[in-house]
Amino acid sequence: MINGKETAVQIKKTYQNVNPELLYDEIKDLVLKQGTVASEAKLETYMSPDDTSSFVTRATLSFRMKDGGKQAKECLRVHILGSAKGETRAIFDVDEKLFPPESLSALQSDLDFIFGSYQA
Repeated sequence: MINGKETAVQIKKTYQNVNPELLYDEIKDLVLKQGTVASEAKLETYMSPDDTSSFVTRATLSFRMKDGGKQAKECLRVHILGSAKGETRAIFDVDEKLFPPESLSALQSDLDFIFGSYQA
């Protein structure tokens, strides 16, 4: 949900053995490349309760279009949850009215090129 409204598109991706912090950084860079600015970027790491040498990372990124000014509405929100030693999941909530379909297609293409071989 973006801006209290249902979004037009939700994309879910699952990756195996991808460091969630790397995924976070790449997604952030790739979305910025599409003409957005980050309006929120949060990254938190927790110890796994079963194994104190393993960590779970939770991240949230939100973006708005550059030309919309400070009051621009959020066009894309990404949630990432995972562990480098297992599965990492990402959910993309996209407002197609604000984030153009061609930008979404380019973002998906770049993600598939970089992380496609890790996708479950």
